[in-house]
Amino acid sequence: MALSYAVKEILKTLQGEGGQVGRAAVFCRFAGCNLWSGRESDRSGAVCGFCDTDFVGTDGAGGGRFSRAAGLAEAISEAWGRDVDRRMVVFTGGEPLLQLDDQLIAAVHAEAFRVAVESNGTLLAPHGIDWLCVSPKAGAPLKQTHGAELKLVYPQEGAPPELFEGLAFEHFFLQPMHGPQLARNTALAVAYCLDHPRWRVSLQTHKLMGIP
Repeated sequence: MALSYAVKEILKTLQGEGGQVGRAAVFCRFAGCNLWSGRESDRSGAVCGFCDTDFVGTDGAGGGRFSRAAGLAEAISEAWGRDVDRRMVVFTGGEPLLQLDDQLIAAVHAEAFRVAVESNGTLLAPHGIDWLCVSPKAGAPLKQTHGAELKLVYPQEGAPPELFEGLAFEHFFLQPMHGPQLARNTALAVAYCLDHPRWRVSLQTHKLMGIP
């Protein structure tokens, strides 16, 4: 059980990527990651140097330190609002599996939430997750080899899609790497999916819509 949960932010928005795209969800973004410190000075030496997310500290909207799983679950419920229909929480980061535990999963289930997780796959996931998305990173050991979806940021040198397509995931997505080469990376992802129909393109639609 976590001694406390360090949360960067809690907000309700639409899932912008992958198999749940367009769905309303509360995002609980944990602080911290095991592949990058989050500091720009460390980016060049990071395993996940292309990360485009701020997960440093606990100063975001709804963020803070939560000493109890029930307290964090209540904050997530408040972010969703009164309606209890089709509630979903997405635990993300950083790397959420550094902090997510059985107690927190049970607490948000008790608040009528389905639990989704977006992980880099370097840590084994606890039981009880309803939708697990794993996004492998080149140079990082992949320990979580099954789940609902595998979402590979593409292209990554040392992480070709064929390295993962035999794993036990229900859905396989290529997500064009964001940055100055986005148009090129998108074209490469499209071409790969046309030739390998097991894979589908995942776009970061929240950036297209201008939402968090």
